[in-house]
Amino acid sequence: MNLMSAELSEGQFQKISRIVHRLCGIHLKDGKQALVRARLMKRLRALKMSDFGQYIKLIESEAGAEELGLMVDVMTTNKTSFFREPEHFNYLCDRILPELSGRRLRFWTAACSSGEEPYSLAVALMEHLTGLAGRDVKILATDISMKMLEKARRAVYPEELVRGVPPKYLQKYFEKLRDNGFPAYRIKAPVREMVRLGWLNLMDPWPMRGPFTVIFCRNVMIYFDRPTQQRLIQRFWELLEPGGHLFVGHSEGLSAVSHRFRYVRPAVYQK
Repeated sequence: MNLMSAELSEGQFQKISRIVHRLCGIHLKDGKQALVRARLMKRLRALKMSDFGQYIKLIESEAGAEELGLMVDVMTTNKTSFFREPEHFNYLCDRILPELSGRRLRFWTAACSSGEEPYSLAVALMEHLTGLAGRDVKILATDISMKMLEKARRAVYPEELVRGVPPKYLQKYFEKLRDNGFPAYRIKAPVREMVRLGWLNLMDPWPMRGPFTVIFCRNVMIYFDRPTQQRLIQRFWELLEPGGHLFVGHSEGLSAVSHRFRYVRPAVYQK
């Protein structure tokens, strides 16, 4: 079996693109053929398949239901970091949190990947939300990748992944340990307990009712086509409470879609 010679034809690429779009809304643009081939080679090796024709036959069959989830795992981009795009956290802590007077507060990080974003949010709330102990505060964190959710549940991160965390937060909210012999940090229990992790495909019906105070959906919509973005923004609007905020990635502004949000600052919108 020579996987190195397994080629992904244009027709096969288009077929996989349609399946991925139907499954999770990701729009695989022309020019991504080599990237798709490289990522799916992992699945061909795991399945001991010699060509993409066999693979497509599997994912189009009833027996391929489990494989569809594994395919989405390798096809999704999971780049993230603690306190990524720090301007958002600064604005949240300086301008939004001081204005929140309600007892019940709900936050949602959509496409949370391996957990760095919701745990960063939990730390920000513990540091800056007045009267946290006497309030009903929860963070919902969802992702389509079971692999990433498992990493988020472990909440153990190699030393190099926490270098951007302010030292005072690292000391207060992380515990140092060794993971497989290497230096690592685990999120402490009070932070983990604020976050509820769950699997969710953003294209499916959403089981949660809201309303949410703040929704983070950052660096996700760049992978969707415009009609998908349009539907998603409308669904976020419906789940946010009046005055609630939506954070998107800095490369994602909403100028290309029709919406009812009020622009607040780059990549921050208010209902």
